[in-house]
Amino acid sequence: MAMENGSKRWGFQSNKGLNTAPSIRVRGVINALMEYLNKQDERPLIPLGNGDPSAFPCFRTTSVAEDAVVHALKSAKYNCYAPSGGILPARRAIADHLSRDLPYKLSADDVFVTLGCIHAIEVTLRALGRPGTNILLPRPGFPYYEAVAPQTCLEVRHFDVLPEKGWEVDLEAVEALADENTVAMVIINSGNPCGNVYSYEHLKEIAETARKLGIMVIADEVYGHLTFGSTPYVPMGVFGSIVPVLSLGSMSKRWLVPGWRIGWLVAIDPNGILKRSGVVDSICSCLDLSSNPATFIQGAIPEILENTKKDFFLKIINLLREAVDICYDRIQDNPYITCTKKPEGSMFLMAKLNSSLLEGIKDDMDFCLKLAKEESVIVLPGIAVGMKNWIRISFAIEPSALEDGLGRIKSFCERHAKKQ
Repeated sequence: MAMENGSKRWGFQSNKGLNTAPSIRVRGVINALMEYLNKQDERPLIPLGNGDPSAFPCFRTTSVAEDAVVHALKSAKYNCYAPSGGILPARRAIADHLSRDLPYKLSADDVFVTLGCIHAIEVTLRALGRPGTNILLPRPGFPYYEAVAPQTCLEVRHFDVLPEKGWEVDLEAVEALADENTVAMVIINSGNPCGNVYSYEHLKEIAETARKLGIMVIADEVYGHLTFGSTPYVPMGVFGSIVPVLSLGSMSKRWLVPGWRIGWLVAIDPNGILKRSGVVDSICSCLDLSSNPATFIQGAIPEILENTKKDFFLKIINLLREAVDICYDRIQDNPYITCTKKPEGSMFLMAKLNSSLLEGIKDDMDFCLKLAKEESVIVLPGIAVGMKNWIRISFAIEPSALEDGLGRIKSFCERHAKKQ
């Protein structure tokens, strides 16, 4: 073996495939933008790039959730290891909670508790992936699916969600992309990054298309029920009798506790297709090989789901409605960026850069880097979610900070405007 500095050469090196993965993940891009902040700028940083409003006092979780965790911890009933799929009371409570919106009743056996929704994504893709298979992902979408899929033998194929149609799924593209090796399509409802909420009719069309193609639907419903427009939230599981559905969710967004790392993976399949095909067994096997949430947090789930008052949810919805009004109206007053549809759900909107009006801005990444440096405002470049020359803005922050941030974005655009 070759020598290095008089010693044996080390036999290890980095996995270069993993080293490139953060470049397509939201967190990695935001961290890169943070490096460009002007340390001399005395103004506060305005974080419009991520979906964690918990740092702001107006977005504090309910005391019911806090008290439930304290009670579970002090009870000393939850100091043990938990089963890989989650403790039975938590699974039963999640099943009952989700069944309220469905035409059939889920059981605890349909539910698997995960270490946040990120873990649910990993388990789902690992359970489905085998050599030669592919999965259909929305563009724009949540990039974590794209980062994980290659590690599970799944080829990624993208279908567009259409801004001119309120970010509906291009179902013709889905049919053109699918083949005999396609295992699933992913939808995100309420939408990250677009803020869309799919209608009952469109979700039924998705279900019927998936059934025709012989694939399941993976429904990312982390932002389910966080809706404030005219379109009500409908879970994909309503159509579980048409097509098997794996619903991925969490407490992170609706209860404003992303750091608690409580998520779930739920098989909604009244016809039993997922069990007969071995998918449920594969999910169990994947969970046996991974960590799960702290047991005392799981122990708090039944009390949280049963006792959280509607007033808490209404307060959060009203805050988001106020915030999206501010965000959309300020963008309408900024000719350099365009929002094609006012969001009806989640915590984000997508805005298109009118690059022909800007000078010295190469693309969306350049826009975001210079905005961070000059204005101490972080927004996410669209390329991170699959849309070049768009930006994703989170409006789930204090209203005064949101106003400040949008004002700085307009000042930045005016400073970089092409001279007439």
